[in-house]
Amino acid sequence: MKKFLRRTLLTTITGLGLVFASACGGEDTAGTPDDGGDDAGQDTTVNYDESPSTVVIGTASQGGTYFIYGGGLASLLESELGVTANVEVTGGPVQNMILTHNKDQDIGMITLGPGYEGITGTGEWADGQTYDDVRVAFPMYTTPFHWWSLENSGVTSIDEMAGMRVGVGPAGGTSGTYLPLIHDALDLDVQPVQAGASDMTSQQMDGQLDVIGFAAGIPISAVSEVEAQRDINFFGIDGEQREQVIEEYPFFFPFTIPAETYNQLDEDLETIAMFNFGIVHKEMDPDFVYEFVKAYHENQDMLINTHSAAEEAVEDAILRNDVMPLHPGAIRYYEEVGIELPESVYPAEHE
Repeated sequence: MKKFLRRTLLTTITGLGLVFASACGGEDTAGTPDDGGDDAGQDTTVNYDESPSTVVIGTASQGGTYFIYGGGLASLLESELGVTANVEVTGGPVQNMILTHNKDQDIGMITLGPGYEGITGTGEWADGQTYDDVRVAFPMYTTPFHWWSLENSGVTSIDEMAGMRVGVGPAGGTSGTYLPLIHDALDLDVQPVQAGASDMTSQQMDGQLDVIGFAAGIPISAVSEVEAQRDINFFGIDGEQREQVIEEYPFFFPFTIPAETYNQLDEDLETIAMFNFGIVHKEMDPDFVYEFVKAYHENQDMLINTHSAAEEAVEDAILRNDVMPLHPGAIRYYEEVGIELPESVYPAEHE
């Protein structure tokens, strides 16, 4: 994958050609071609779909936080908006970008790395294509990256994984996409194995995997499953190695996993992380998105009861993104509650 310069991540997305004319959807429209400026001559009209009565929520593999969180979103939609929601297993953020862009699902979950790479077409997985019909709707939580081994393996750091079979998560997910890149950036000679969280834990317990690396909202249920049966070692990434990874991939940031996260984690664990967001297609009905985002924040306790990672899903967390466009329906909500959004998140179709 092409390296990113830090200045690139901070560049506004106004001139990236984020919006194309669409002939799909309902009758409501928003946005008109500008008379001048960067978008002069471009038709920024969006034909919005009708408000849905049923939606598909794209998550990730079973056993991971996305799948659990998706169940919470489904309950929220059904109880607060009367919308039936189907929770689907997917490959994770990369696939969710593609599925949402193509309108094969209505709501998706992503980390900011694949989101940025998709809208700009700079990710290796994107193969030069832009997935820029995606809009951010709401913030979720931090996804830390960490590794664990069975205690009897003797592996206590990423530097000790040379030649080992390391589970990295499913292809298309945050883990499966970025753990191999992290390993390569640090010249770690490992054998990556791509699989879902539940499958990896079974393989580790059976001795087929030496180490598992994973990225999800904490605590990860798959980790809790392993530590309930076996003694394990946790390790992250810090110091010069962390600085090296962040320099190469600046959508990462330093993060500390608290000791109380897992029963066998005796002290705080230094590592790296990305932030997660919920996404929709740019043509989703703005009134529906507004009501959904409003219900999302006003019923945060419901989501926390589903997974504790939702404690981070506060309104101000929407500011963790300054490189992807927000949906106008979401913008309406955050402006109403007094959030001062950066100019870079306003899409071309916003009035």
